[in-house]
Amino acid sequence: MTEQTQQPEMPSPLYAEKPDGARLAYHKLDGLGPTIVFLGGFMSDMTGTKAMALEDLAQARGQAFLRLDYQGHGQSSGKFEDGCIGTWLSDALYLIDEVTEGPLVLVGSSMGGWIMLQTALQRPARIAGLVGIAPAPDFTEDLMWAGFSDEIKRTLERDGVYYEPSEYSDEPYTITMKLIEDGRNHLVMREKMPITAPVRLLHGMRDESVPYDLSLKISDNVASEDVQIRFIKDGDHRLSTERDIAILKGTVAALCDSAA
Repeated sequence: MTEQTQQPEMPSPLYAEKPDGARLAYHKLDGLGPTIVFLGGFMSDMTGTKAMALEDLAQARGQAFLRLDYQGHGQSSGKFEDGCIGTWLSDALYLIDEVTEGPLVLVGSSMGGWIMLQTALQRPARIAGLVGIAPAPDFTEDLMWAGFSDEIKRTLERDGVYYEPSEYSDEPYTITMKLIEDGRNHLVMREKMPITAPVRLLHGMRDESVPYDLSLKISDNVASEDVQIRFIKDGDHRLSTERDIAILKGTVAALCDSAA
């Protein structure tokens, strides 16, 4: 009889109460600066492969680290369909302000790449570097709304919600009209971004969710001259293979070393 190996339990998260009543779940490590902050994607949570790999990296380096769940994600309070870009950006800013100190290296995955860029615009003095993983700024407008059929747009305008099948989960994406409309208040790709910190972008060339040329557009759209893009020819949207994770960890470590 094969004996099953018991998986170690995840440590319980810490919680922060926002003034709006939201209860945000997060994990943090104290350590040397800059603090690495992982910002997850749409309908993801802070226990994913990339978040945990970066926590391992930070622990090994003795470096400060923060990962978090936005409202309606993971172990934070709220319903996903009640959230929007403004809500989740506010969550990230609140925890960054409340539980971190000093310079930051922000790591944003997919939607988290949009949150990352907005955070850099709103907290410029604290940004030591940015790492985008298949970053998806303005995706609600340019990838969702612009690509929706007239029928889907009518469904959203009539019902306020559309359920889009997901290739990554049995659960569909819940897309609300609130998400689309609020996204228009947080667009970052319509004019030059005055971001001067070093920027590193990782993007799979087989990404079927976020076109890899968006990373080129981000490079053109930030003021920083210190921008490097690494395309992974056979990489998909998740970039979660062992090789992809090794590339991510190396990229973040090098940026932290140059910022220290």
